[in-house]
Amino acid sequence: MKVLQLIDSLEAGGAERVAVNYANGLLHFVEVSYLCATRAEGLLKGDVNKDVGYLFLNKKKTIDIQAIKRLHQFIENEDIDIIHAHGSSFFLATIIKLLQPKLKLVWHDHYGKSEFLKQRPKQMLKLCSRFFNHIFSVNSKLETWAKTTLKVKSVSYLPNYAVKNNNALTTKLKGVEGKRIVCLANLRPQKDHLNLLKAFKAVVITEPTWTLHLVGQDFKDAYSKSIFDFININKLESSVFVYGSCSDTSAILQQCAIGVLSSKSEGLPLALLEYGLAGLPVICTNVGDCNLVISDVNEGQLIPSENTLALQKAMLHFMSDLEQSKTFGNHLKNKVELSFSEGSTLKKIGLLYQTITN
Repeated sequence: MKVLQLIDSLEAGGAERVAVNYANGLLHFVEVSYLCATRAEGLLKGDVNKDVGYLFLNKKKTIDIQAIKRLHQFIENEDIDIIHAHGSSFFLATIIKLLQPKLKLVWHDHYGKSEFLKQRPKQMLKLCSRFFNHIFSVNSKLETWAKTTLKVKSVSYLPNYAVKNNNALTTKLKGVEGKRIVCLANLRPQKDHLNLLKAFKAVVITEPTWTLHLVGQDFKDAYSKSIFDFININKLESSVFVYGSCSDTSAILQQCAIGVLSSKSEGLPLALLEYGLAGLPVICTNVGDCNLVISDVNEGQLIPSENTLALQKAMLHFMSDLEQSKTFGNHLKNKVELSFSEGSTLKKIGLLYQTITN
């Protein structure tokens, strides 16, 4: 069996990390594993295993005839059996399926705004879904949505898993060791960094030696500007640091004392699992399937979204007893290693691939 993971870019986002993790991990489960980035490369290209067959299309527009021809020819030449399309790459995958009807098409739904599914554009997805052989959904809400909205019978929930990257430390965090809070999230509105900044502004009044570190892609847009404006207006430049995309995230987390996610909406965030693997005590908003990861009071603090006071109190609680906080981190680490492991997830994917190709 030969399988191609299809993803728009290799920037450091959740869906992109999943695609790279699958391409690498499936080397041990399929005959040949491939990865195709359609529009852009990025930091994660360096994480792609050398044994993975790699293609970059450099697609310039939605319907790019040259890119379609290249991908069609590549799949034909390599005799690929399955396209596993992630996120919005479903459209290109559907075109290829129309050109090669025997090809099997799996779509992986990573939609990050699962709290706002009524506003989700669906007409093109609904049309293309007639050609999907299976849908993987990253949380239970997306699974239900796919079953009730799209034109495909075979749908299943598949939680994300995280793997430690082995990239050497290149990002030295500022601030005092043992007093750093990290938020690993691209600068997108649904991640609600502004609520985190408001809460942290109140925290530093009583805990001035603590610092907050924002790690994630900066899209240089209005939302990004609002974050930097808040930091400057509130004179937080010596307490809050923004780093952009970083390839050494596992090493970065080892420099931190607390991990936080303040999202308004999520699927099942890889950052939460990465915090768990790093053994960090975690504060996370109760959105998407985060409550499946933090399902016990000993595994972390699950708080309401868009609640500045709850976030402030959660940070102060962990700061007040760092030794006890570390036990939360250890419990979460055990949970992630047991329930969100690479091996069990890849076995499920492999079985599904066999089912649709037989």
